[in-house]
Amino acid sequence: MSADLTFHGATRTVTGSAYVLDTGAARVLVDCGMYQGPKMEERNRQPFAYEPAGLSAVLLTHAHIDHSGLLPRLLRDGFRGRIYAHAATVDLCAVLLADSAHIQEMTQEWANRKRARRGLEPLPPIYTAADAAAVLEHLTPVQYGESIDLPGAGVSATFRDAGHILGSAFIEVVHGPHERRERVVFSGDLGNSPVPILNDPQPLGEADYVLIESTYGHRFHEDTRAKEDLLAEIVTSTVRRGGNLIIPSFSVGRTQELLYTLDGLQRAGKLPSVPIFLDSPMSISATEVFRKHPECYDQELRAKIERGEDPLAPANLRITRSADESRAINVAAGSSVIVSANGMCTAGRILHHLKQNLWRPESTILFVGFQGEGTLGRSIRDGVKNVTIMGDRVSVRARIESIGGFSAHADQGGLTRWLFAAPRRPERVFVVHGEVKSAFGLSDAIGKKWAGAGYVPQFRQTVKLDAASVRALEQAPAVAAAEKVRGYKAHTSEMEQQARALEAQLAEFLSAAQKWAAEEPDADSAASGSLAAVRDVLGRVGRMACESSTACKDVLRHVPALQGKKLEEQRLADDPGKLGERLVGK
Repeated sequence: MSADLTFHGATRTVTGSAYVLDTGAARVLVDCGMYQGPKMEERNRQPFAYEPAGLSAVLLTHAHIDHSGLLPRLLRDGFRGRIYAHAATVDLCAVLLADSAHIQEMTQEWANRKRARRGLEPLPPIYTAADAAAVLEHLTPVQYGESIDLPGAGVSATFRDAGHILGSAFIEVVHGPHERRERVVFSGDLGNSPVPILNDPQPLGEADYVLIESTYGHRFHEDTRAKEDLLAEIVTSTVRRGGNLIIPSFSVGRTQELLYTLDGLQRAGKLPSVPIFLDSPMSISATEVFRKHPECYDQELRAKIERGEDPLAPANLRITRSADESRAINVAAGSSVIVSANGMCTAGRILHHLKQNLWRPESTILFVGFQGEGTLGRSIRDGVKNVTIMGDRVSVRARIESIGGFSAHADQGGLTRWLFAAPRRPERVFVVHGEVKSAFGLSDAIGKKWAGAGYVPQFRQTVKLDAASVRALEQAPAVAAAEKVRGYKAHTSEMEQQARALEAQLAEFLSAAQKWAAEEPDADSAASGSLAAVRDVLGRVGRMACESSTACKDVLRHVPALQGKKLEEQRLADDPGKLGERLVGK
């Protein structure tokens, strides 16, 4: 009997990794990730498309929330089996899932206050701290190279070092009778080698089918020396201007590499004397977990530790755990380097530092990791002139910089080197965990060597894993531009529902603006206030539709509240190709 593979997440998008392999003897879930970013996060509340209680086991490639973040919901909804992960991943999950639960609870509390003002019933958080704590009882630590037998006859899994973050793994699942054993490899996230601290990804062995991530599947990173020199130049120039360097950073992996690099630059005399703040309780806890797992270190880090160095604690490093210590950073005199979470600027203390520094032309915001579509980090990186942070409008006047070489993800070169090192060509390579451009870019690159091997699956697509079936798969085209907006397709009922929601929001904003304007004696102020209210809601259209003139037109066609308005936005509606750029301030 052939196995069935269903893609329940991270298809043509980066977050929400989840795949079910049904061998007949066992139903195995690989990863159970949370969707991140406003365009996708409503999926986190949707019922699982599989029965959690019917799963034989869960295999977890690593601890990042886009791979582990819905495990608390999985258990709450009925899963009672074991969750297998590397020992370091088990320790990191204790930190990351507790933090995620705290964010869910705080975010929903804030959202429920808004719902109450509208007369709506409160909603529960996606999960609670108690739900997250329950996951820890089901986590089972494994080591690299250890083969584990899963529930179900003839099904086993082996974890190999993926070199992405501490404890990250790609997983080989073997199933079937002895004479017809089949091997399915799940890459998880592959590391950007060579990088400090961790080992490079282990080679890919024999595989019949491979799922490969494509976060940076269409591009190439800077080399290691270039990224270090560029970081030194950015620190120096920011200090020279008298500003702060704000670095949004993922707590696991990116933060530790930054500390390691800053320590090396300081020892080489390439940095000015400036305080370096690590302002993220989760990053601090994650760094402590790093110290507990020297078995994951590469040879270079081991050698430094043997010399008595502590590369994760550069000179001038200041640890800020409490909220009061965090607030004090932005009132301190002089320049500083502030490393804070989270990496995509969707929550956490980084929001406060952005709010205090984005408007300062002497400061710099440095992105060192992937910024998901629809996130605040992506908007800032892409050049918007104004953003809303915690309800306040903030001008973007700081310098915006990016260094791709700090990414913990392999680029196209690294991904293809890992894949093409396989002893033989797999029957099919499923390209996942990447936005449309990245996924199809990597699939095309794979096809140049292995014609027809690359395949970009669709959300919740089920593929029968036998040679004839996978060879017969017809590649669905890349999603058209108009279909990128919140994932809906042109002229469908979902688009109409979105348009009606926007219409209702716009009407609410207009009503509030008109009421305010009637009480405002200054006619110019009243007019600008009304315009600002309109722009606030229309800006949401712009952010969703900045890549698609067709989507702009389709959405605006369904918003009769706009018709006849003698405002700048009406003229923009006549030129939908520029609507997105204008509304987000480009």
